[in-house]
Amino acid sequence: MRRLILALPVALLLSLALIAGSLASASMTPLSPERQHPETARLIAKLLTYQHFNKQPIDDRLSARVMDTYLDQLDPDRYYFLASDIEEFHAYRERLDDMLLDGDLSIPYAIFNRLRERTAERTEHALSVLEGGFDLNTDRSIDLDRSEADWAEDTETMNRVWRDRIKHDALTLLLAGEEEEQTMDLLNSRYEGMAKNMERSGPEDVFEAFMGAWGRAFDPHTSYLSPRNSREFDIQMQLSLEGIGAVLRTHRDFTEVVELIPGGPASQDGQLQPGDRIIGVGQEGEDMVDVVGWRLRDVVDLIRGPKESEVRLRVLPASGGSDAAPRTIPLVRNEVALEEQAAQKSIEEVLRDGDTYRIGVITIPAFYADFAAAQAGDENYRSTTRDVVRLLGELAEEDINGLVIDLRGNAGGSLQEAASLTGLFINGGPVVQIRRSDGDTEVLRDRDGGITYEGPLTVMVDRFSASASEIFAGAIQDYGRGIVVGERTFGKGTVQSLVDLNRFTSNQNTEAGRLKLTIAKFYRVSGSSTQKRGVEPDLHFPSRARSDSVGESAAENALPWDEIREANYSSHGDLGGLLPLLLKRHEERSGQDPGFQALVAELEKQNTVANRTVVSLNRERRRSERDESNALQLEKANERRAVYGLEPLSDLDALRMADDEPDVLLKSTADITTDLFLVHRSPSMARRWSAELAAD
Repeated sequence: MRRLILALPVALLLSLALIAGSLASASMTPLSPERQHPETARLIAKLLTYQHFNKQPIDDRLSARVMDTYLDQLDPDRYYFLASDIEEFHAYRERLDDMLLDGDLSIPYAIFNRLRERTAERTEHALSVLEGGFDLNTDRSIDLDRSEADWAEDTETMNRVWRDRIKHDALTLLLAGEEEEQTMDLLNSRYEGMAKNMERSGPEDVFEAFMGAWGRAFDPHTSYLSPRNSREFDIQMQLSLEGIGAVLRTHRDFTEVVELIPGGPASQDGQLQPGDRIIGVGQEGEDMVDVVGWRLRDVVDLIRGPKESEVRLRVLPASGGSDAAPRTIPLVRNEVALEEQAAQKSIEEVLRDGDTYRIGVITIPAFYADFAAAQAGDENYRSTTRDVVRLLGELAEEDINGLVIDLRGNAGGSLQEAASLTGLFINGGPVVQIRRSDGDTEVLRDRDGGITYEGPLTVMVDRFSASASEIFAGAIQDYGRGIVVGERTFGKGTVQSLVDLNRFTSNQNTEAGRLKLTIAKFYRVSGSSTQKRGVEPDLHFPSRARSDSVGESAAENALPWDEIREANYSSHGDLGGLLPLLLKRHEERSGQDPGFQALVAELEKQNTVANRTVVSLNRERRRSERDESNALQLEKANERRAVYGLEPLSDLDALRMADDEPDVLLKSTADITTDLFLVHRSPSMARRWSAELAAD
């Protein structure tokens, strides 16, 4: 027996020791790879190596990044693993590459089994703390961002960390109005649920998590879909969504809202926002179920239900930061309505020196096309471009002096629609370049050679404008066809392909899942990528989003910005010379606009609250801090409402639901577009403004 052991590879000996240590005190059955997993792992490794845009070699350096990504995914806030666990795991930090190529998955399963063990220990400790009670009259505080915290050296240290966490969880519920007994019951249910969630994990969950870590080590948009999640993806693509119309993700122990689907119940309701964390789900007439620590698919299963039935979400609003007070949002499940996704028009009137100027506004929530109707030969099928052509015709009849295309919150959609929409404003030419991993570059062009609208044009964007929105805004900017105002855009400049792994496996009786693989990058006609940097506006507006938490630049392992040769295109003009003039006039107006200044003050306060991660664990001090913060936010909001003669609001919930407030940023954009119109109409006025600028 001794000779046999000596003959085993060192890595295998280490993995056996890790597995044995992991299960020493665990009561649950250890998880291990299923029969098809080694072959699928090797296949994914090959596809990542040869098909991913970056073509990274699978080596020790990448192996170390995968280990870090996997551990961050399993324990992002360092509430479970001990420093001794991490030291043990790091023995394999530069070995995962060789093991993956050999189809050896013992280490990721051993690490996951250790997590199950630690979760059971933490649950037992948490329940004992709840049973024994704790003091909320303390001078201690807690930093809720533990992503860079040291790993706990021992169980005693981890117990202190968890005692603070439990106090924070209790304070969050108590300050939201829960009674003490109900708070203890809710926390008991929460921690027991987290343990049961871990117990329900199966081999497929571990494999998906580990291969997902390999994908994210390449870039944030490369991921593995298990057979179950592949089927879920098909359901979402083929059927109408009878849910809330939101894209969700697991972030730490919470289910976080990533994006609201235009036309969906949540988008139309207006209360749920990107960044909100869902902590509970309740069915109509039933108690709220705490879902902190649940798997995403289990939360989604709770949120879905029969059409036109009600679901209640208990959320921690993103605007409240780490110490947000929970609030309940009732939503009626329904399909995503195409009509609500469609482009819509309005008119902003600008009064200037006794004259009224009419600025048309076309709001585009998404780039859409009814492909099924088009393929069926329906001549009246809906699409972004077709709808905008119709709206432009209607606005022309209303004698507009300029046009605003509002892409705020537009996360993208059909690439072809972004290109064809651009074609309405340029006289033919390239719109976007798509460079693949083999170096080949495809140029998507506008070929009709006609311009539907030739007047002054402004494009509004924000941090949530992404992908196809960035292509349109970047093209308008590069051609000198209009100016871009708002915030720096998201920076999603990559293209993904969904690879069916079943096509490549030897055993057709088992499902292998799919690989979402980044295969190309978008480049503007100027040669600059939209990846990571996004589109920089010509004129900046105050931001509603934290740039360090929203956007591609905030994602781990995001592909870098770069540039290629510019496409062969002819500019429509150079608006760069006008920008200092437009900026000066905008700053003069906004500096004297009480509504704009009130908005700036309100957003500054919101960002201060959102950036705060350290909170008190003293009940009265915490209540005082929250009340003071909420009162100041409400005061700033009511100051802004008073400028427009609106009634003051009584609390932040009312503020979140208010739909009677003017759009200050849209008004400013209409003013800027009016300046563009006046400059185009009167060269003498442009010279006078320029002289005033030079004099300053």
